[in-house]
Amino acid sequence: MPADPRPGVQVFGRRDSRDTQKALRFFRERRVPVHFVDVAVRPPAPGELRRFAQRLGVTALVDVDGRRYRDLGLGYMRLGEDDLLERLLADPSLLRLPLVRYGNAFTAGAAEEAWRDWVRITA
Repeated sequence: MPADPRPGVQVFGRRDSRDTQKALRFFRERRVPVHFVDVAVRPPAPGELRRFAQRLGVTALVDVDGRRYRDLGLGYMRLGEDDLLERLLADPSLLRLPLVRYGNAFTAGAAEEAWRDWVRITA
């Protein structure tokens, strides 16, 4: 049987996150290979997080609706992108999950339309 020509999907999230569960289910239902990284167990590597930040912008990676963001009072602070990225590296609970990478395409949060496009292109 020939190898699947599609690149695998890498999903960074938490097992208890509804949006992460949706992403995993979405790709598994379409038989797309998924590599899951639980950020509660192993946070994303700095280089990997920087790749997401370069593609999407640092502010797209921050969960501004999350409890941790409110508890730290980050909505009232003026932080530069470098400072914000350092906070994300130090505290992965501030990330908008799931972070999904498919080849050179990246998304943060539930982005089912983008995922559909990825699957459609390679189908």
